[in-house]
Amino acid sequence: MNIKNTTSIFVDCHVFDNGFQGTRTYIQGLYSELIAKTDLQFFLVSSNPDNLTTVFGNHSNVTYLKYKYQNKFLRLLIDIPQIIKKNKIDFAHFQYTVSPFKRCKYIVTTHDILFIDFPEYFSFFSKIVNTFLYKQSAKWSEIRLTVSEYSKQKIQQHFGLSNYEITPNAIDEIFFQAYDKELIKAEVEKKVSLKKYIIYVSRWEPRKNHQMVLKAFLDLKLYEQYELLFLGNDTLENSQFREIFSKLDSEIKNKIITLKNTDFQTMLLLLRGADASVYPSTAEGFGIPPLESVAAKIPTICSNKTAMSDFSFFKDFYFDPHNQAEFNIKLQRILNENLSSDFETMAEDIKQKYSWKKSAEILYHLITKTK
Repeated sequence: MNIKNTTSIFVDCHVFDNGFQGTRTYIQGLYSELIAKTDLQFFLVSSNPDNLTTVFGNHSNVTYLKYKYQNKFLRLLIDIPQIIKKNKIDFAHFQYTVSPFKRCKYIVTTHDILFIDFPEYFSFFSKIVNTFLYKQSAKWSEIRLTVSEYSKQKIQQHFGLSNYEITPNAIDEIFFQAYDKELIKAEVEKKVSLKKYIIYVSRWEPRKNHQMVLKAFLDLKLYEQYELLFLGNDTLENSQFREIFSKLDSEIKNKIITLKNTDFQTMLLLLRGADASVYPSTAEGFGIPPLESVAAKIPTICSNKTAMSDFSFFKDFYFDPHNQAEFNIKLQRILNENLSSDFETMAEDIKQKYSWKKSAEILYHLITKTK
């Protein structure tokens, strides 16, 4: 129930019912900080509230609720308006799309509108529908957020909406913590039978460019020394990757491992145990994984396109995701040279620039100003 003299905030947490993705990391980072504000009362809602309790913990100002419906449209049309009305919510925070039945003030985070500039990666139907829904959702919202300067500029260009505040994604403190590499590697080998490996943390979509990593693995004959680990759930099929992979002999295929539906601790373990991390995505509204891997002191190379162009500290470890030769050279470098001091410096840069505490303070200020 709402507590007197507090502002109540509903948070749509349905993304916690699926695998890891940017929106989940964003909500977790932002609200793990905001929960400390005792003048705010939070209602975090998903289909599995026990999972939310595990993520956020028990707090006197946090109530966990369960959705009746799994279906996105039933959730937005029926579930959410009922929850808002019953609990006398002041603000409701959505990612991308809000409920059309408005019973309180809205906060919406539009992480990106990549489907407009990169239609080749999205269906025509999704582009039409999402253009309408995202723009209308923004118009209905009192507080409009996005996660990068790149996304803010694109929203202004395509939607004509300029009053967006940036609440950047950040990196959880746990990624910066020290660890024993040899102990981690021994645990990884025991858990998933991996020794020396290259990791790519990303869900599967064509724009994520998994085939670039596979081509380098083959071109450089890295399978003679390494294994290749893809960590992430399926979203859209990557036919280019499938075509290359299907032609490989079984010995090489056995060196390529795909893991899905991993929990956070397993993901962190596998990241820390990696010899190198790559992020060849061609289009992102932000791009958290390469920052997480650098924070964990893993030699990392990153695409220099879209929102990732803001990560200027990558410098010599940037590459063009459309240039296979450049990618191969950069990957060979981080595998063959001792670059630990470079990535320690980059980790400090990331820690200074991207902070959930800073992003939470921006949102808190907007809420107190708008209520």
